[in-house]
Amino acid sequence: MKVKVQYLGFIKNLIKRSEDEFELEEDASLSELLNQIAGIYGKAFKKEVYEHGLKDVKMGFVVTVNGILMGQLQGVDTQLNNGDNIILMSLMSGG
Repeated sequence: MKVKVQYLGFIKNLIKRSEDEFELEEDASLSELLNQIAGIYGKAFKKEVYEHGLKDVKMGFVVTVNGILMGQLQGVDTQLNNGDNIILMSLMSGG
């Protein structure tokens, strides 16, 4: 199955890409996708955004699947489907 991933904010600048398309096994989870992304973009992505085995992305980042925050789904265990649109972005804060 194919999913589209868009990168916004800090992540886009970190990896120097705005989007990717990934081919995944049927019934793949969000953690499997994040592991694949980490494998491609390496140490910097792992240090800042996500490392294999974590139950969440690192503080300051958020992931949506078809516009729904992963925390409102099953987190990194969320099952993905063909055609899903995933957005990885940094949170903005101010004060």
